[in-house]
Amino acid sequence: MILKVKLIAATAVLCLSACSNQSKPVDNATVHICDENGCADRPKNSASYDPNSALPPQDEAKITALEQLAANDPRAAYDLALRYFRGDGIRQNTYKSITWMRDAAERGDLNAQKALGRLYLTGLGELGADPGEAEKWLSITASRGDKEANTLLKEAIAARQSEQADYQWRRRWQPIFYNYWYSTCSYYWRWGSGRWYLYY
Repeated sequence: MILKVKLIAATAVLCLSACSNQSKPVDNATVHICDENGCADRPKNSASYDPNSALPPQDEAKITALEQLAANDPRAAYDLALRYFRGDGIRQNTYKSITWMRDAAERGDLNAQKALGRLYLTGLGELGADPGEAEKWLSITASRGDKEANTLLKEAIAARQSEQADYQWRRRWQPIFYNYWYSTCSYYWRWGSGRWYLYY
């Protein structure tokens, strides 16, 4: 039995040492980059820049003018948020889209409030769903008489309640499952006499 364990351990050590000898040395001056053209090692101090991704100066001037309008008019903020969301005449940016959408919604734009409620209900990019926040914005919009928002509000309430039920279920069962894993599942390998032994 002990001989078998020693043989397995020796084989594992030999395999690991053979694998480690085959790896190429790490070059700290380069980084491995993969893009649509394939993968390559490039110097760390180089930058990848696509000149075609920059906006033409006339488009940048238009967006700057729209941002100035958006600072004063919630409808312009909503419009700017849509442009950032869609990438229409501007580089797509979900963070800026949500920022401008929230700004327009907080200043009372009905369409922005409904759109923000929908975004929080479904989630967007790095923004996960938040049924509670969706319910907040959709209830504001529904109270202003929007029928679609009223329908979405019901979905947001159901999603929030489902999320709460899921949380309560996890809080109830988590200690039981953890206790099970700690008390009933045993290890295969045991430490003793300065090394690991396979325990049957």
